[in-house]
Order: sequence, then structure tokens, then C-alpha cells
Amino acid sequence: MSRITINPNEKKSTISRNLYGNFSEHLGRCIYNGLFVGKDSPIPNVNGMRTDVVEALKNIRLPVLRWPGGCFADEYHWKDGIGPQEGRKRMVNTHWGGVVEDNSFGTHEFLEFCRQVGCEPYINGNLGSGTVQEMSEWVEYMTFDGISPMAQLRAENGQEKPWKIKYFGVGNENWGCGGNMRPEYYADEFRRYQTYLRNYGGNRLYKIACGPNNDDYTWTDTVMKIAAPYMDGLSFHYYTVIGPDWDHKGSALHFSREEYYRTLFKALKIDEYIENHSKIMDRYDPEKRVGLIVDEWGTWFDVEPGTNPGFLYQQNTMRDALVAAASLNIFNRHSDRVAMANIAQMVNVLQAVLLTEGDKLVKTPTYHVFDLYREHHDATLVYSHVETGTIGAGKEEVPQISASVSVNEEGVLHATLANLSDTDGEEVELLFAGFTPAAAEGRVLAGKCSDFNDFDHPDTVQIHKLEGIRVQDGRVFVSMPACSVAELTIR
Repeated sequence: MSRITINPNEKKSTISRNLYGNFSEHLGRCIYNGLFVGKDSPIPNVNGMRTDVVEALKNIRLPVLRWPGGCFADEYHWKDGIGPQEGRKRMVNTHWGGVVEDNSFGTHEFLEFCRQVGCEPYINGNLGSGTVQEMSEWVEYMTFDGISPMAQLRAENGQEKPWKIKYFGVGNENWGCGGNMRPEYYADEFRRYQTYLRNYGGNRLYKIACGPNNDDYTWTDTVMKIAAPYMDGLSFHYYTVIGPDWDHKGSALHFSREEYYRTLFKALKIDEYIENHSKIMDRYDPEKRVGLIVDEWGTWFDVEPGTNPGFLYQQNTMRDALVAAASLNIFNRHSDRVAMANIAQMVNVLQAVLLTEGDKLVKTPTYHVFDLYREHHDATLVYSHVETGTIGAGKEEVPQISASVSVNEEGVLHATLANLSDTDGEEVELLFAGFTPAAAEGRVLAGKCSDFNDFDHPDTVQIHKLEGIRVQDGRVFVSMPACSVAELTIR
């Protein structure tokens, strides 16, 4: 039996709803035929945005969406994506498949999509191949409420009133696809670019600097040392990759028991990386004013056979759901420093929450994890300690139970648990300090670790009521099936 000790009176940090964000890039079928089909499409849409995608995202209360990249961001010139669609400049998407990008989805379309979903836009600007003027004018175009060339241009394109834009990234992966820069050079460029990103009227920008990849602690230390006073957030990217190299990353659907546990083992490394990057940030920002923004994370496997290798389309199993659950528990526990996270990516790319094909839509196991975790949004993290055994194959062992616990304003506890074992169920005892539970109920997502949903079988993996929860002697007992994720509501 595993045990979780919970003290609701020992309140910690607020779990920002933005930890449950998504990422959308001009990559493969994420934008086109994913969330955007155009106004003339026979697929149900509102102003070109797929109705089924919008409704699915509203259900999980999507809080924030990052766009237009990713590597694409640092070759994207925003003026190519405004004005009448038929007159927009066409370009080659050199990063992702060499396909033609017709720019029919641009600033106005993205912000319309966010309006329909009810989420905050997080826009990533072009530092790698752009200019200070270009980035400055984009902010002016979107947020200035007055008389200026950019405000006039916005009005001519159908948006008289400015939008409210909070989150703005100054470049993406500038250590790699965003310019192969050294940290000293990038830090100085960030200081220069952000100077010209103005706060117009009541709009206040939250400026996000390009941060490290994986365990590049030198990048974090250097950029924080040079530029910390000028930033509000520092990005961090980490992908779970289990293959020997980027050309052989393993199958999303067909994997051995050893590969299953290797995936979880590598996914859990993000806890160590966040801890270490946070310690460096603490030296320059002990008040934790600067948020760590995990704006790209998730599993990365080989593309599905027969699909364009540049489109990064992969299926999504219960293995991915457990990666999501364990990762989100880690973000919750680090919510004193982690201010936002954006899974890569929202539709049809990498660890997608949704898959589309024509007029069909599939909610992946990962989508259902976001459904189970939505009560953590803006709740308060409370003390919890997990006592559990380790499981695995070979040297790559992981704790069997992952968990995090929050309390809302009404005093209701929400605990999210994941049983990472591929074969064994587990009894879990929840003990409380300074709190006596009166009732508990739950929902669960469970199946074989290789189970997935597809267009012919969209409901193979779905959420069910969690049966057999007992409240006894001031404790809660729950039976977690093998390979499962659960949400408990405790009153």
C-alpha cells in the first residue's frame, strides 16, 4: 500500500491556471486543418475556427495558448499575415516539411481563436531573423489605442479597438533554431528588443526571455545575470525522447516494457531540471518575481508511418497520459517558480491533446488528463508527502505513485494521482493533518499502457467514475488500477 500524507493547513503557492496551457505552431496540421479550416469549409466553423476544437478546449478550460512557434516564430514576419487573405505573401516553411505557408492564419485569426476559446494569447516574437522595429510595431499594432500608423493599419484590417495582450516572448530557442546565439549575445539582444516593447494605455506586457534547453545551466546563469531585471519570465524546454538519437526516437504505439519505463524515467527528469534551474534563478531573483515558463514539453516519438516526417504527427497512448499526469504534478509542486507551461502541441503534432482528420475529432488520453486536472486551476497547493515503492525495468526505476494536492476557496481538496505501474494496481491511503474528511469521490482514466483512441475507436480510453473509494477513521482509501490517472474531490 502507498500512503499520501496531506496537511491542508500548510498552504504553499498558487497553482496558476497557466500551467495547463497549450502550444500551437505553424507545423504540420496543427494550424491548418487542425484548429483552422477557413470560413468556406464544410467542416462546422465560426470565422474559420473549427467548432469541435473550440468546444473541446473550452471543456478543459484552456487558459493560455502560445503561437506562432516554436522555430517558426523566428522566421515569421507578422505583416505577411494581415490584410485580405488572398493578397498575403506566401513563403516556404523551411523548418517543417518545406511546405508553402500562405499566411491565411495570422494575428487577427489567432486572436479570434483565443476569443472563441476564452484563453489568453501568448505571442512569440521574431528575434532571430526579425528586427527591433518589426517586433515593436507588432506590439503597437495589437495594443495601441490611439492615432498611429500601426493603429490605423489595424483598423483598416477590421479591428478598430486594440486587443489586450499580456504574454510576449522575445525570440524562441535562440541557442538553436532561433539564431545559434551564445547566451551573452542573446541576453544583450533581449535587453535591446524588450526596450521597445511598449506598454500602451492599460496594456501591460509580461516579457518572456528565451531560456535553457534541458540541463543547460550555463545559459540560465548567464541570461539571468545579464538580463533578469528586464524580464518577467524565462522559458524552459524539455522533451521526453527515449531513442538513441533524433532519427530513431522510438514508436509512439509499439514499445516494449523497458521502453515504457524509460519514457517515464526520462519524463520525470524534468523535476530535477526545474529544481536546478530554479536554484540558479533564486540567486538573481530571490523574490521569485521572474516566472519559469515551461512553454515546450511532452513526448517526442517517430512520426506515424506513411506521414510527412516534417509534420511530427504521432499517436497518443496511456503512456503519454501518464507522462502528462506526472509532469503536471511536478509543475504543481513547483508552482512557486513555474508560472506557465505549454504542452507541445495542441492538435495533430507531438503529444497532442486533439487529433483531427477531415470533419472527425479525437480526444487523446492526454486530453483527458487535462480534464481531470482542471480543478487545480488557480487553487492553492498544500503540503503532501507520498510514500510509495519504486517500479521499473532494469536501472530505470520510477516511484509507483505520483500526486499533487490543492485546496480551493471553498476548502474543497482536489488530489490528482497517477499509478505508473504497467501491470499492478495499488491501494493508496490518504492521511490528513488538521482535517477530517467527510466524503470523497473521484474520476479515473485507466487502460493498458498501449491503449489509444483513433478515428474508428474514439472512446477506447475515456474517463469513468472511480469506484470503491472509502472514507474511514479520518482517512480516505482508494484503489488505483494499473496504468491509471485519477482525480479525487475530498470534502
